[in-house]
Amino acid sequence: MVILVLNCGSSSIKYQVIEMTEGSDNLLAKGLVERIGIENGVITHKPTGKEPVKSVCDIPDHTVGIDLIIKAITHPESGVIASLEELDAVGHRVVHGGEQFKESALIDEAVMQMVEGCVDLAPLHIPANLKGIYAINELLPGVPQVANFDTAFHQTMPAKAFLYGIPRRYYDEYRVRAYGFHGTSHRFVAEQAAKMVGLDFENSKIVTCHIGNGGSVTAVLNGKSVDTSMGLTPVDGLMMGTRCGSIDPGVLNFIHQKEGKTMEEIWNLINKESGIYGLSGGLSSDMRDIKAAADAGNKVVEEAQEAYFYRVRKLVGSYAAAMGGLDLVVFTGGVGENGPEMREYVCKDMEFMGIEFDSAANAGVKGQDKVLSTPTSRVKVVVIGTNEELVIATDTFNIVSKLGK
Repeated sequence: MVILVLNCGSSSIKYQVIEMTEGSDNLLAKGLVERIGIENGVITHKPTGKEPVKSVCDIPDHTVGIDLIIKAITHPESGVIASLEELDAVGHRVVHGGEQFKESALIDEAVMQMVEGCVDLAPLHIPANLKGIYAINELLPGVPQVANFDTAFHQTMPAKAFLYGIPRRYYDEYRVRAYGFHGTSHRFVAEQAAKMVGLDFENSKIVTCHIGNGGSVTAVLNGKSVDTSMGLTPVDGLMMGTRCGSIDPGVLNFIHQKEGKTMEEIWNLINKESGIYGLSGGLSSDMRDIKAAADAGNKVVEEAQEAYFYRVRKLVGSYAAAMGGLDLVVFTGGVGENGPEMREYVCKDMEFMGIEFDSAANAGVKGQDKVLSTPTSRVKVVVIGTNEELVIATDTFNIVSKLGK
């Protein structure tokens, strides 16, 4: 089964073409459409085993962008399928599924209405996700589509973990609660890391750390998410590239009183001007730049970097307490996979929790799946690359395969 996986952002579309069979997968191509609705749009197509192809053209909307993807994957020279008749299904990343979706779903009219009903919960992301679905409906009518929800894995969280300490009516009327994000990634790396160390996934206590420009930590108990650091929105939890993470709400009122900022300005402040970027004095949101400045002796940046690391370490300990123990710590994401200094800070001197961290094994490890704990460590530590697209393709394959039965 040949599956097109789409991840539609507000001005970009990431895509992969994956050939799926029972128990195996083969990446045929991947690519990126950029600058949708902006001058000089770009599509970069990377077919496996062939030279990449890059084109610059006007891409006014997502329908045009997806049409370009279709033309790229069926191109006589750089394409990977002979015709659209070979494309069996499309899988979409959908950022928010509210409380309605606990797993991926075949997209029909009822599912579309429920996804549209989640716009208030993710107004920056859901409209872009929907544009991708609408475009496939227009360009490839009749091809089955599946939605994979970032929030679905976390729908097993108990009420004690997702409720906020505000009047109950806000949950009853508006479903204000913690939903969590990066669920597809947390699910994938928890399962794969458990296999790496020979751990029974269904009988385990795992903390997964997805650390990138956005970041979150999840407690996975017996294969299910029981707590996660992001909340109603992706601003909560860890300090991130430009997001503040958990903060005393009184700080926001204080800033309003001092500077007269509107709610919109404060929202922009905590989303786009804070995190490691804001705390470093506006130096950068890229941890490579932060590391270089810290290594050069910039004290402000050193403090910002340690504050960033510290919050990850604190959540690992917190979630171990929540689960009543710990078997495995997993790092993934851009910083998680390529930041040995962060992993060292989080895991060093944690023998009291059963973690014996192997600093030598960790040193210099970037973009490599590896066990980072000592052979005698009771709690294992693993770094592993995430693959959300493969999860989406697998779920799509499993759902669409049942249609003919």
